Amino acid sequence: MTTEAVRIRAQDGGDFEAWLAAPPSGRGPGLIVLPEVYNANPWARSVAARFAAQGYVTIVPDVYWRQEPGAYLPYTPEGQRRARALGAAMDLPLFIDDLRACVDWLRQRDDCAGRIGTVGFCFGGRLAWLGLSHHAVDAGVTYYATQLAEHLDAAKTIDAPLMMHFGSLDYRVPPDLYERIRAALAGKPNACTFWYEGADHGFNRDGYPPYHPDAAALAWRRTLDFLGQHLGGKAP
Repeated sequence: MTTEAVRIRAQDGGDFEAWLAAPPSGRGPGLIVLPEVYNANPWARSVAARFAAQGYVTIVPDVYWRQEPGAYLPYTPEGQRRARALGAAMDLPLFIDDLRACVDWLRQRDDCAGRIGTVGFCFGGRLAWLGLSHHAVDAGVTYYATQLAEHLDAAKTIDAPLMMHFGSLDYRVPPDLYERIRAALAGKPNACTFWYEGADHGFNRDGYPPYHPDAAALAWRRTLDFLGQHLGGKAP
């Protein structure tokens, strides 16, 4: 399965690129993959294809289109440098508007069943967290979301179902921060977190170190069960 480029109209004018993967069934819930800091690169698009194969109308937006359209970055030192600079400079309120534009675009499609969620990785996990806090999507999953210490208050307005995955070796989310995240979500019956012993940041990025196949497989099964429950996609 492959992805194809589409254009999405921004709420404040202009449009931006996203990569669409449609389910073989021809119809399903909507899903927005929010990529790592490297943006909608080939790996992120492959993730969209995997979700589409499970029955989701899936898109990966160009999250840097307002700064440098088409900056789909490689896993190289230079790619990392550019990615971090672009991520640090992102206008987060405008991103929320763009996320809503993605949701609107999906809801207008005949093949989208109506309920729409998001799955965010690393930097995209933080974006998913913020999107949920602004009630932009119906449910969300995050993988090793970064820089949440400065956004913990956002948990107060997260009411939609949320699943979060973290690795025990991830220095970006040490145990004390993980416990603070859990505390911020306390009392929210639709929120759950998982801790994967021996897994590092990026444990789900198959084909690249530090991919952890056991943690990735377990997180994938949990993610599909969760999305199936809350969006209506098919179970694994």
